[in-house]
Amino acid sequence: MRMARGRKQSGGRKEPRFGLAAAMADLRLDAKDRIPAGEDAPKKSAAKRKPVEPDDDDDVPEREPKPRAPKPKPARGKSRWGLSVGRMVYWAVVCGLWGVIALVGVVIWAGAHLPPIQSLEIPKRPPTIEITGFDGSILAQRGEMAGANIALKDLPPYLPKAFIAIEDRRFYQHFGIDPIGIARALVANVLHRGVSQGGSTLTQQLAKNLFLTQERTLARKLQEAELALWLERKYSKREILELYLNRVYFGSGAYGVEAAAQRYFGKSARQVTVGEAAMLAGLVKSPSRLAPNRNPEGAAKRAQTVLAAMADAKFITEAQAQAQIAHPSVAVKPAGAGTVNYVADWIGEVLDDLVGQVEESIVVETTIDPKLQSVAEAAIIDELAAKSVKFNVSQGALVAMTPDGAVRAMVGGRNYADSQFNRAVTAKRQPGSAFKPFVYLTAIEQGLTPETVRQDAPLDLKGWKPENYTREYFGPVTLTQALAMSLNTVAVRVGLEVGPKNVVRTAHRLGIASRLDPNPSIALGTSEVSMIELVGAYAPFSNGGLSVSPHVVTRIKTLDGKLLYMRQAEQPAQVIEPRNAAMMNQMMQETLVSGTAKKAEIPGWVAAGKTGTSQDFRDAWFIGYTAHLVTGVWLGNDDNSPTKKATGGGLPVEVWTRFMRAAHQGVPVASLPNAQGAGLVPTLAQIASQITAPSAPAPAASARSAQPSRSNARPEAAAGLDGWLVDRLFGGQR
Repeated sequence: MRMARGRKQSGGRKEPRFGLAAAMADLRLDAKDRIPAGEDAPKKSAAKRKPVEPDDDDDVPEREPKPRAPKPKPARGKSRWGLSVGRMVYWAVVCGLWGVIALVGVVIWAGAHLPPIQSLEIPKRPPTIEITGFDGSILAQRGEMAGANIALKDLPPYLPKAFIAIEDRRFYQHFGIDPIGIARALVANVLHRGVSQGGSTLTQQLAKNLFLTQERTLARKLQEAELALWLERKYSKREILELYLNRVYFGSGAYGVEAAAQRYFGKSARQVTVGEAAMLAGLVKSPSRLAPNRNPEGAAKRAQTVLAAMADAKFITEAQAQAQIAHPSVAVKPAGAGTVNYVADWIGEVLDDLVGQVEESIVVETTIDPKLQSVAEAAIIDELAAKSVKFNVSQGALVAMTPDGAVRAMVGGRNYADSQFNRAVTAKRQPGSAFKPFVYLTAIEQGLTPETVRQDAPLDLKGWKPENYTREYFGPVTLTQALAMSLNTVAVRVGLEVGPKNVVRTAHRLGIASRLDPNPSIALGTSEVSMIELVGAYAPFSNGGLSVSPHVVTRIKTLDGKLLYMRQAEQPAQVIEPRNAAMMNQMMQETLVSGTAKKAEIPGWVAAGKTGTSQDFRDAWFIGYTAHLVTGVWLGNDDNSPTKKATGGGLPVEVWTRFMRAAHQGVPVASLPNAQGAGLVPTLAQIASQITAPSAPAPAASARSAQPSRSNARPEAAAGLDGWLVDRLFGGQR
């Protein structure tokens, strides 16, 4: 082999080569082997040929990459930017078309959910219950307060202009939708980076108030716009403005300018000033937040903005605007602002019985005196504010009515906003000693008299031992003294003597409707009653013995004057004989002269009444009356917890006196009904002179200092009477 290689090199002989390198060398093409241009390419590409697997022992030379042909340059006049702009325009047009299609679809969908345009009518207002006092003034409203419709021509010209100036300056130029106003609002909102202006026209606001809800959605806005266009086609601008002013919401339940003017300024919309008109127009933006009775500062500031807009629109002069800004309008406080709502609730409870279901707005005329309602409210609130902590008393109530049962004032609690529970009508409490007049009236009807003597001494009834408040005992006392000093043992003895069942019958006859238990403790007022029925049951004492039905509604009519109900004059029954009523008046007068209600006094007037304190000082009462008014006061706690020794002769008497003195100012003095014939009701001096026992108490004025007496000068006062009462109650019949 070595010799052969040597020969090859010297002789130039070519040796055959094997392997991939040799094969690649043989495959090199000459120029004549290349495919001429234009001829068909081979059917199979080189990329699809099966590669030759090299032997592992052969050396494979690295193949150099073939250079790529340069990309052709774009033709002159065309650029990438031109192509991009074209594509942007194309897609913008496509998106725009789809957007228009989507918008049209949404509009069609929103319109499809509206009632047919031809069936749209201005809806009726929801029924409103307007409650007025006996003087015609508005006390309260129930439902959505809507004042009477007022024609545009009847309003002062600056009132509608105030709304146009602040809400829709281009009202008379647009067609229901204001594109310029919308654009202006958009610009303002963008600049302020929030919602600072709205683009709704007065017509759109009217459409929303009449037909739509208050939700803020795109569908609702589209419906609002469609309805605004319909309103503009159907009604004139003046009609739309008039509808708007009579339907827009002003807060505090007031719909329409008339209701709002009455609510906030106590006058008709026909009489509002420029400043008041500006304040009303300013409320539309946020009626709950800007109501002048809740936020006077905010309402005044908003009114200044409206006045400036009116001056800018040349509706008023700059001087007028500045004058009104210097003297802002103030909302009036309605009489009995809060507590009169207890009256309104009571009326709502009886309304269905009087007129049935309310389907249209009505006016309920009542017996309430707004001035007395305010006095009663102040008396309760001020007394509790001053002494509620000291005596642990949290609530109070007051009812005042005429001797024929017409309620003049009612306070069901110290704060209606905190508690709507009516303690004057709904609550039932133990009246305590305020129930005793029914016991003594029963005794008088069975033949006893104010000077009849009964024993005031400890009493034991099968383990029950009633005691006097002071735990003092005065021996033989007259019924007048016993009632004036509220002696419990005497009341129990008399109650057992006349019979608890007869006492219950007497109370029911006079007007108590609650269930009463005929037991020995009935004389001490242990059965619960409501204040309204207790005060009503005292009324016969003040009117000569005639029955009364406490009432507050006199007439009910529609807004157009149609009469729905009128209280008919009743023929009262004689529930107390005049002679007996006169004796009871004489006895209860002494309670205010020398008894437990000595602080109760009305200058120039004869008054009578009775205090009451329930067990553990849980309730404090005073029911007092003149020939003009019968008034009851209660103080206590809703949870029936004991007070800190609050008695009927304390806080209730103070409230009663404050109220009654104000209520009797300027009223001609009248006396309580008296018995016919002189000498029928003896004086206390005469009563005292008839008691022959040397230790008998002096007249009621000094009875508290008297010592217990064991005298049996009168058979009724004998010590054996206790045994007789026990035998009657728990033994056989007598």
